[in-house]
Amino acid sequence: MKTLLLYRHAKSAWDDTRLDDFDRPLSPRGRKAAPRIGAEIAARDLLPELVICSAAVRTQETWRLTAAKLGGSSDLRILRSLYLASPAQILRQVHRTPDTIDRLMVIAHNPGLETLSLCLAGPGSAAGDRDRLAEKFPTAGLAVFALDQSNWPDLQAGSARLTAFLRPRDLE
Repeated sequence: MKTLLLYRHAKSAWDDTRLDDFDRPLSPRGRKAAPRIGAEIAARDLLPELVICSAAVRTQETWRLTAAKLGGSSDLRILRSLYLASPAQILRQVHRTPDTIDRLMVIAHNPGLETLSLCLAGPGSAAGDRDRLAEKFPTAGLAVFALDQSNWPDLQAGSARLTAFLRPRDLE
């Protein structure tokens, strides 16, 4: 069974108006939330084998702070194409994942990540988690999916089970 973790970057800073959106770092709140999610990923034994991450500053910083709490190592691919990617673009990257990878994490942005998460959540999804996901996919939110498929290219709308939806505020 494969596991897909869809992770929205932590809260970014808006105080330096000279910075392009792509170059915005995390806010103090974001720098606190990412390690909290990392600790929960570790506690649930969900260390990803591969992480594909948007090239934006805030997504890379989210990964560094999260990874520091995981107690293991993951291969990392930084992709410019994930910056503000559509659900279809994100799914294309997932489909390109080698089938030897059983646990994949994607770190990206809304609205693409939220829309894709809602689209993938099929029968057997945890109802309470799906309801919370439908309300809002907050910064540093993490949607965890179990896939019955053995091949990443077989992932499609409604074919995954949302098994957990983690929000930083739920972990305080």
